[in-house]
Amino acid sequence: MPLLSAPPAAASPKRYHDQDLLHVGTWGQDQVHAVRFDPARATMTSLGAVAEVSSNWVAVHPTRPVLYAAGGEPGGFIRTFRIDDVSGALRKTGELETEAVQGSSGGLSYIGLTAEADTLLVADFATGSAATVPIRSDGVLGAVASSVQDTGSGPHPRQAGPHAHHVVVDPSGRFALVADFGADRVFVRDYDRTTHQLSARRPDGDGSYATAPGSGPRRLAFHPNGWTAYLLNELTADIEVLRWDAREGVLTPRRILTTNAPGHTGTTSAAELAISGDGRHVYTSNRGDNALVVFSADPRTGLLTEVQRLPCGGVTPWSFSLHPGGRWLFVANKGSGSVDLFRVDPRSGRLTGTGTSVAVPSPGCVSVRPARH
Repeated sequence: MPLLSAPPAAASPKRYHDQDLLHVGTWGQDQVHAVRFDPARATMTSLGAVAEVSSNWVAVHPTRPVLYAAGGEPGGFIRTFRIDDVSGALRKTGELETEAVQGSSGGLSYIGLTAEADTLLVADFATGSAATVPIRSDGVLGAVASSVQDTGSGPHPRQAGPHAHHVVVDPSGRFALVADFGADRVFVRDYDRTTHQLSARRPDGDGSYATAPGSGPRRLAFHPNGWTAYLLNELTADIEVLRWDAREGVLTPRRILTTNAPGHTGTTSAAELAISGDGRHVYTSNRGDNALVVFSADPRTGLLTEVQRLPCGGVTPWSFSLHPGGRWLFVANKGSGSVDLFRVDPRSGRLTGTGTSVAVPSPGCVSVRPARH
């Protein structure tokens, strides 16, 4: 399959040796767009559409020029692409169907790599299941290693059944946790790092953490201390601070904070969650307020304090990505069709809008491939 776009005639690898590549999944547009980011000048340059493919979520391999795209159509499709570091263009190298029985509309909601980059974690919103796929050292995907079905429902009209939204492996590597939007649960699965398989924990049912009815769990992240977890609920737009028992695989509630602005009215919807590399700051996006909300994390307790609330730079901040260096944040503003750049103060955690943005139709997520010096 040929590259969809080609580099300018004058382009050369040396010209871009200090610039990063962003690949942007587009919600319902069946395209992946590429953007070149120059951190020295805080500029973003659109390279246009580089793949014609459904891309509910995209993820890049940390060391290989490989991009994975999760489809929104029935079948749970994941496509693999080779990245051209000069042009940002993508060449399709593989395709995998993850659903044994095809679900209805919605498709996959998330894919992510384990810390070792040896397993792809898959959340299937349509079927309410989570799956794992081994990754070879060259970035190539193997066959589906495991798939576990969620159960349950909630009171909201969008919660008629389970809808897996996020999967993450805990710091011990022994458990995989699935935030299920439809079931108002975080399911705790056993995870085997050798076989890449997740499985039910007990014959009489899975360990799980129940959120408030109608909350819609969306994102889960672990603090570097290993015993604190944060859960972002979409429908109630709040963030829960949880204690994680890595020996027993149990979550316990500690505190809950809203991401809504004081006096908020209208749509309530939280979307994205991330933690700074040093664990001192937690970032969230609120689609009802079109805002980014920054929290500081107490280094001893992991408890949160809101330190900043600011406009997201556009409309409907579907997701965002922290740059691996920790000094930049890229916001996919789906409603305004833009990816907007924010500067991160590593000491305070506070964000500053740069005014720099690039147009992308219905951006849903941003993956970052740092420059190879």
